[in-house]
Amino acid sequence: MNTSVSSLKGIGKESAKDLERLGIFFISDLLAHLPYRYENKEAQPVEQLVHDDNVTVEGVVIGEARVSYYGRKKNRLNFKMNSGGHVLNVVAFNRAFLKSKLQNEVAITVSGKWNRHRAQITAQSIEVGQVEEKRPYAPIYALSGRLTTRQLTQWTEDALAMTDAFPPERLPEALLERYKLPAISDTIQQLHRPTDKESLKHARRRYIYEEFLLFQLRMQAYKRSVRQHEQATPLQEDVAKVKAFMDALPFALTQAQKRSLDEIVHDLHQPYRMNRLLQGDVGSGKTVVAAIAMYAVITAGKTTALMVPTEILAEQHYESLQELFREFDVSIRLLTGSTKKSERKQTIEALEAGQVNVLIGTHALIQPDVPIPNLGLVVTDEQHRFGVNQRRALKEKGSPDVLFMTATPIPRTLAITAFGDMDVSRIDEQPVGRKPVETYWAKHDMFERVITFIEKEIRAGRQAYVICPLIEESEQLDVQNAIDLYEQLQQILPSVSVGLVHGRLSNDEKNGTMERFFSNHVQLLVSTTVVEVGVNVPNATCMLIYDADRFGLAQLHQLRGRVGRGDAQSYCILLSDPTSETGKERMKIMTETTDGFVLAEEDLKLRGPGDLLGKKQSGMPHFRLADPVHDYRALETARQDAQTLIQSDAFWADVEYEALRNYLSDTGALSGEKLD
Repeated sequence: MNTSVSSLKGIGKESAKDLERLGIFFISDLLAHLPYRYENKEAQPVEQLVHDDNVTVEGVVIGEARVSYYGRKKNRLNFKMNSGGHVLNVVAFNRAFLKSKLQNEVAITVSGKWNRHRAQITAQSIEVGQVEEKRPYAPIYALSGRLTTRQLTQWTEDALAMTDAFPPERLPEALLERYKLPAISDTIQQLHRPTDKESLKHARRRYIYEEFLLFQLRMQAYKRSVRQHEQATPLQEDVAKVKAFMDALPFALTQAQKRSLDEIVHDLHQPYRMNRLLQGDVGSGKTVVAAIAMYAVITAGKTTALMVPTEILAEQHYESLQELFREFDVSIRLLTGSTKKSERKQTIEALEAGQVNVLIGTHALIQPDVPIPNLGLVVTDEQHRFGVNQRRALKEKGSPDVLFMTATPIPRTLAITAFGDMDVSRIDEQPVGRKPVETYWAKHDMFERVITFIEKEIRAGRQAYVICPLIEESEQLDVQNAIDLYEQLQQILPSVSVGLVHGRLSNDEKNGTMERFFSNHVQLLVSTTVVEVGVNVPNATCMLIYDADRFGLAQLHQLRGRVGRGDAQSYCILLSDPTSETGKERMKIMTETTDGFVLAEEDLKLRGPGDLLGKKQSGMPHFRLADPVHDYRALETARQDAQTLIQSDAFWADVEYEALRNYLSDTGALSGEKLD
């Protein structure tokens, strides 16, 4: 209802400004401003009161109330009350105006903090006289400026009394019946003025389900609209050649790899463009799955591109794909920022002549002067490292099918919300024979023992990483910096070649040190988190993570994935003295599992969705009541319902779904607009 809130009694210019800061301009906004918690105002017998809890008791005043003044405009009100035969002390600050009303034997209801030892309540609210309408739950609202909860409660009550103030009923009768959900008018009433615990629970359930359903409908409608607008030619690969390539692989695919490959190939055969996210733990074999998909596209006479965030990663992919395609007639080219001009010119000429099957590179691939004719498939590795504009620029080079790969295990909850417009494949098992990395948590006083263990590994011909959280001293965080540690290790291990990589070095310096590490000229690499993505050194079997409690679980798991890539047993040692319970819990979880998806779910519980994906990039929608982690079951139900509705003919024709269709139209979802 688009009636201004200023039409409500008691809202003047100043109050209207304070309400505007909360996003409240109209009566409909006021009703959508829901309480963020409720105080239990149900009166309890004194025997059941718990020390230090907020409680509510009923009774009568005994004797006379006293007021003492202190400081400027400050006062303290004291009186005694009888509640069920118990004499209680009541203290209230800056409530002197109540003294005249608190006469002997007057009925009162007091809410506040209970101190059992003093038999005293420090009152937050005192209601004098018999309360006609007792409501067990008092709403507590977010406030701004000089607004008070009492004012917001009163204005909301006035708004609730207006019959035309409620939002329209969007949910069809069938869904309300199926899940036994209350009507939207009853839901809004109960959320602002709950009559009892059960009614409040049902109102919250209804509101949360509707928030998730509307969001999922938008995502699914957006996906449908994009598919209708982005037509593609179904792939016609040479099945015999693809089978020969798979048969020539030196290992068998896992069931998870086969399932993901089937999903990708199914997309390639559709008359719309693929937009799929391939999630797989470090070392789960995503690259092989992507290579098979690329080869299928190549056999159909099209070009493929693989785009990665760093030059080191581009070179590693170049080498591994050269190895995979060695026996097959596939032309692979590498294009990065440091490619020589003459090589770059040759690559561009080969591209224009249609002589390149696979182009691998960094964001240099999306430069306007790089033509990629007949582009059929783009694979991007670690897609969250690319900006939206970079990904879009690549898509515009001929509207190819797109496969995003990430080794960051994204919990199902986030995949459904943040990546709801994509199809998601998960490789959730490791290749046969892969030894899990043994993970240990050590305190700082064990540092020397840990270094002795690392030295033993290096003497056996292995290599090791030491990871530090920060590259310079910070007043807030007492973190030993990488440079100090590098110098310290050089002194402790004089016979070992120690290298250092951190964010302040130039690309040339970083790449030079990494090259020496790849070739085993550096045995021990001290690094900040720059080794997090994609670095592959099978001979590295040991990792020490310094001040491990400074990292989140997902980041620790990514780092740990740098070891355990060869046949030898690998180790990850977390050096940490966490003081917080969360820090201790993180260390414990890391030593208990090497499953990235389990860790991601735990990380989500410990940190919340915004932190996990990075607030600005998360794409996490803002919900008023719904919480994707806590209300996961409702989210999953809403996703399935939205999918069924969008795919059904009835949804687009029947009158009972008209309100939902109007909502999609109003939010731009039907015209292919993706709204955050």
